[in-house]
Amino acid sequence: MNEQVEAFLRHLADERNLSANTVAAYRTDLEQLREFLRGRGQFAWRDVTHDDVLAFMIDLRERRYASSTVARRVAAVKSFFAFLKKSGVAPHDPTERIDSPRVDRDLPRALTPRQVDELLELPLRSPTPERIRDKAMLELLYATGVRVSELVALNVSDVDLARGEVQCIGKNQRMRVLPINGSAVTALEEYLDIGRSQLARGSGSSSEALFLNHRGKRLTRQGFWLILKQYAEELGLSDLTPHMLRHSFAVHMLNAGVDLRAVQELLGHTSISTTQIYTHINHATPRVSEVNGVINERALVAEEK
Repeated sequence: MNEQVEAFLRHLADERNLSANTVAAYRTDLEQLREFLRGRGQFAWRDVTHDDVLAFMIDLRERRYASSTVARRVAAVKSFFAFLKKSGVAPHDPTERIDSPRVDRDLPRALTPRQVDELLELPLRSPTPERIRDKAMLELLYATGVRVSELVALNVSDVDLARGEVQCIGKNQRMRVLPINGSAVTALEEYLDIGRSQLARGSGSSSEALFLNHRGKRLTRQGFWLILKQYAEELGLSDLTPHMLRHSFAVHMLNAGVDLRAVQELLGHTSISTTQIYTHINHATPRVSEVNGVINERALVAEEK
């Protein structure tokens, strides 16, 4: 059974160009299905029945997985069996008569402008090289709305402080050039002048990565999660996640009157319906000093793309 899963994952990566994170999620879903089927005495994909798949779905529900998780795993299973049938491995698709479960989409959670200000001020309390880096990362996240995976993938050459721009590669290798505001530029200047050079010392390598860990290597997504978790504890925000800064960026931009399609371009959404969900969240207008200049500049750049 493992051989077919690996072939499917290669298909996702090589032919459908899905990201490494997405492929890893499919792997987890299919490994869980495989273990469930083995518990039912099924050891070959060609023998899996409609009832086996239904039993798997029921098991997910009984284990109280979120509806979004169940929907994703069902989607992975359906895609996998369609691949097996097309490849001739399985004579039939046991998921053909199974509908994808409905997902009650929750509104994304965003910080208030005051909470954002408090978060961005925290690293300044102890200006070590690591905290100078953290300040730059947090400012850049809130200034651009980039994903954490995009943030940690940035190289020094992707940042043009003179022009106030950062270039990032998003999903499906789509490039975006994003304007950055004054406070983000200042934080990045300080990091590049002081923090990064100290973090890079003694690493034994000349990393091109913009954000480095304490060993002088590229910071990972997991590393950023741990950093943010520490600041969240200081703020008393136990549910703070990296994606909440992206949500906050989108909500505050829209509340400041920026055009929906401009925000869509800045976020890198392929569908405007993904961006529209942010219109249902209402927080106070973001930092007043940034609204007239920076936010309007962002909108103009997005509309000119």
